[in-house]
Amino acid sequence: MSTITQLEYLLAVDRTRHFGQAAKECHVSQPSLSTQIQKLEDELGSILFDRSKKPILPTKVGVEVIKQAKVIIREHNKLHNIAHNQDIELSGHFKLGIIPTMAPYLIPFFIGSFSKNYPNVKLEIHEYQTDDIIKMLYNDRLDAAIAAVPLKDPALIERSLFFEPFHGYISESHRLNKKKLLKEADMDEDVWLLNEGHCFRNQVIKVCALDQKRNTFENISFESGNLETLVHLIKKNSGYTLLPYLATLFLSEAEKKKYIRNFQKPVPTREVGLIHSRSFLGEAIIEALEKEIVENIPKCLKSLKSKEIQVIDF
Repeated sequence: MSTITQLEYLLAVDRTRHFGQAAKECHVSQPSLSTQIQKLEDELGSILFDRSKKPILPTKVGVEVIKQAKVIIREHNKLHNIAHNQDIELSGHFKLGIIPTMAPYLIPFFIGSFSKNYPNVKLEIHEYQTDDIIKMLYNDRLDAAIAAVPLKDPALIERSLFFEPFHGYISESHRLNKKKLLKEADMDEDVWLLNEGHCFRNQVIKVCALDQKRNTFENISFESGNLETLVHLIKKNSGYTLLPYLATLFLSEAEKKKYIRNFQKPVPTREVGLIHSRSFLGEAIIEALEKEIVENIPKCLKSLKSKEIQVIDF
């Protein structure tokens, strides 16, 4: 009879497409993992992986078995969630993803309070780009994630947390620095962008109405993986970028006065949400996270009126 362990090994091999890497991920020796996969194949009477391929690939039967194994593992995990939900105190292991343009600015607001109020929840947080987050939610490698929404994915549930306005971060020499309030029509192509894959990059491109980026320096092309790098580039050189509101809170008052410029209403804004799979049962931890985030973010984000903002999708 197939065991949960065998199915977990099966899914690990499918994710990594390599027996050695799968064994490392599962914290077992490769021979042990290979033996369990072989036993599963013997029991089912089918070869599940084509080992002649590099990387190895699931066979036609293997694809269907893997699909069903994911359902079984998900349902098995629900047993533990049901048990934890009966506890007086919330407990369990919870894997949370968050996009990089949110992580350093949002996590500090709620992490201390969450840790204090839910000491028996082991919260594991990792940064991923949105496309990776979606894949990992599909594969149950994340329990939930914080990202820009809406994703418009029927397989996922989104809980809106707050709306976050954008601000211009503009070098002293740039013409936009002289403006009291920015308009989207003022934006030009002289902008520093994040790497492809960041949803915030796509939102900046929409706000600035860019078809193609023109480099700030004609002979230099550079795109960063984080907003901090762009801020330092602009401060020491020229050009501009957009920052989400929470990122501006970590700037000094002198720096805000010198480089930050606000948009006129309606202000370009992103919607931030908590996302999880429709089949996920850990509602109690999800609700605890939602509560801690909403209660601890700056009050001004809770009081934004719909007529004051323009939500930018991606």
